[in-house]
Amino acid sequence: MPERHLTAEEKLAAEYTVTAADDTLELGPFEDGFSSRTVLGALFVALVMMPGSIYLGLVAGQSLGPAAEWVTIILFAEIARRSFAQLKRQEVFVLFYVASAIAAVTMVQLALSGGPFAMAIWRQFLIQSPQTSTLAKDIPDWVVPPVTSAAIQNRNLAHLDWWWSPSKGLLSPLLLIVIGYVLSRMAWFGLGYILFRIVSDTERLPFPMAPIAAQGATALAESTDRKESGEGEYRRGRSWRWRVFSVGASLGAAFGLLYVLLPVVTGLFMAKPIMLFPIPFVDFTRNVESFLPASLISLSFDMSLLLAGMILPFRLILGTFIAVMATSVFGNPILLKLGAFPHWTPGNGLLVNQMILSFDFWMSVSIGLAAAVALVGIWNMVRTFVGRTRRKDSTQNTEAEKDTTVGISRRPSKERGDFPLWIAGALFISATVGFIWITHILVPGFPVWIIVLFGFIWTPLQSYISARLVGLTGRGIGVPFLKETVFITSGYKKVDIWFAPIPLWDFGGAAQRFRELELTRTRFTSIIKAEFLMAPIIFVCSFLFWWFFWHLNQIPSVSFPYAARIWPVAARQAYLIFTANSTDQPLLLQALNPKTIIGAFGVGLALYVGLSTLGMPVIFFYGLIGGIGAPLHAGLPLLVGALAGRYYFQRRFGRKQWSRYVPVVAAGFSCGMGLAGMTAVALSLIAQCTRDLPF
Repeated sequence: MPERHLTAEEKLAAEYTVTAADDTLELGPFEDGFSSRTVLGALFVALVMMPGSIYLGLVAGQSLGPAAEWVTIILFAEIARRSFAQLKRQEVFVLFYVASAIAAVTMVQLALSGGPFAMAIWRQFLIQSPQTSTLAKDIPDWVVPPVTSAAIQNRNLAHLDWWWSPSKGLLSPLLLIVIGYVLSRMAWFGLGYILFRIVSDTERLPFPMAPIAAQGATALAESTDRKESGEGEYRRGRSWRWRVFSVGASLGAAFGLLYVLLPVVTGLFMAKPIMLFPIPFVDFTRNVESFLPASLISLSFDMSLLLAGMILPFRLILGTFIAVMATSVFGNPILLKLGAFPHWTPGNGLLVNQMILSFDFWMSVSIGLAAAVALVGIWNMVRTFVGRTRRKDSTQNTEAEKDTTVGISRRPSKERGDFPLWIAGALFISATVGFIWITHILVPGFPVWIIVLFGFIWTPLQSYISARLVGLTGRGIGVPFLKETVFITSGYKKVDIWFAPIPLWDFGGAAQRFRELELTRTRFTSIIKAEFLMAPIIFVCSFLFWWFFWHLNQIPSVSFPYAARIWPVAARQAYLIFTANSTDQPLLLQALNPKTIIGAFGVGLALYVGLSTLGMPVIFFYGLIGGIGAPLHAGLPLLVGALAGRYYFQRRFGRKQWSRYVPVVAAGFSCGMGLAGMTAVALSLIAQCTRDLPF
């Protein structure tokens, strides 16, 4: 009988999951995780966590991160334990899903969280900012009310001008935010499910980072188990997951005490906070530029990167580190001598150097490599589908499909909560059509075909590329400044296009969310119910809290020091982008070198073919792609973690046992860091609220 030949991706899945087939994580029936506890958890996060997250972002530029997720889960787990009740792991994971969605950061570069209406607060600053004052008259009233409006003058988010646009009627600033949120969630769910079916069910990619949330939810659920003893009494169930999770949480809390809590607390009463571990990294770029000019040398103390190195495939980490050393450490000085970086000057720090080097060279390289990854992904997808079709009617190969080397039964079923693909496609198509229609009404002079191309061609393609990379490496990839480049080259000169709801997304990460649901045996219908629950809560709480904060004081102002320092800089950068399509020689187009893009595309394909010919694993190729042009602190902690996991912990605990332990340790560590962050938020809020009191 002919032997079945696995694809490169299936071999990777086999290598990664060989020890997981007999684990209990993926065993058991699928159950609904939506319950009354989910409703209470959503209200708790919205009413307690959201205002704290808003305030912390404006004051210190930090987000609650995992605090909202894990603190909510721990609180409900403790209540359940003391009520002699039990939390199912499905309930825990849906709580995790709801908390992460409600407390999500809206604009990462500004540390803005607090739901969709955070965008309105940023836009009110743009129309009043000195940096964008010359553009204020050109910003449409469907983006933000004019400066002369009472809605702006009185800082009133409830004013009619926010809800009714004189030029577009119901397509007003806040209603557009509401409509955009609903349509984007529809598109996320629809295309995300389709991608999951492709990269998980069909291609069997391993999703190395998915077990972290799944194992954490399972460990906390097991902590509420109560088993009957021989004397008729009940005792709490014990499991290895809960013990390992507790160890990770203790380590995370201890590290968070020094990494997060110490600088926050000392910053409340000292001119310069005590920072034992510099955040986010230590910059050595200036120190080494005499012998390594243009290199990006830095060191990060973020322990989450160390743990990620223990979880991700070793060859991926090795490829990433080799690429970092070959490009950012030793390659950049060579390229500088070859004239690749004409704008580089000595004396700059890492962030400035990284921006300059990206502008001169690496931005074009990343576009070419992304195109190569896209072509490789499409080729592997076609080959996988063709191969499975040819094996469809073979009894021998059907038995091979059941082999544990390609993972535990990944196939659609009613028990899993699967629904027809046409429904998912209809969700995505209807949401995209809605965005295209709204954009055309708002900006009728902009070419519709570009919007259609973004929505129906580039978004699925980019999302598929990212979904495959997330499934293989735990990280996606994007093409920088694509939208800006297209807008500039389109010939459209007005400012309004920069505020239009263009359907340009990357939903690759949604595939991992569905994989996490599968790992915890949670029916997919659970998050459909959760989405219907979250929408009204997010809208109401986001509006009320932002209305309250803005009505109390101008944002930004001296009361919000981080926003006062960062927002003017961000406004200046926004001005450069908003005026790029009306400038004869935009800087962005100067940064894109067609020869470099084509050359990088060829190098990417040559790397893939060459490594495949030499028998190197495909994961090494993706590691190389992910590390090209990245600073040293993005690769060194991963390598340290990978070496520690491979040559110490695996030898001490055994490869099989350690592969089970490390995702649970990572989940616990994230929980401990979240608790430390939540404590820092509480102390900051107390200090800020009492600072101006007369006693």
